[in-house]
Amino acid sequence: MFAAKMIKGKDTTITFPVEGQEMIKILNNTHFAFFKHDLQHGKDSAKAVYDTGSGTYTLDGETYTEHLTYCNYREWEDKDFTFNLQVKHDTLIQKGIEKIEDLQVNREIIEMYVRVP
Repeated sequence: MFAAKMIKGKDTTITFPVEGQEMIKILNNTHFAFFKHDLQHGKDSAKAVYDTGSGTYTLDGETYTEHLTYCNYREWEDKDFTFNLQVKHDTLIQKGIEKIEDLQVNREIIEMYVRVP
C-alpha cells in the first residue's frame, strides 16, 4: 500500500503509511487478500500489529465489491463492502464506505496501492 486515509464525519485520519509497518493487497480474477504487519515481527508489543483478510470480489465497471470471508477481526467476516475503483498507470485507487451497523462502523476510506512487478 502506498497511502490510505479514513474519514469519519468531519475528521480525516491518515491510516497509512505508518512508520514500522507494511501492507500488501493481492488480487486475482476472483479473490482478494490483504496483509498488514509491523516490521518488528510483533516483538515490540506497543507497536505490534497484524491485520489480514480475504474473500471474493466482483467488478462491474468501476464498482468493486468485496465479500470479506476471512478476517482477523472475526465480527467483520461475511460482510460486503462496495467501493469505486480507479486505475491510473501503476496505481489502484479504492474509495468507498465501510459500514457495519451493529459495530457502529460508518466511515469512508480511500486507499492507494502501487503495483509491485
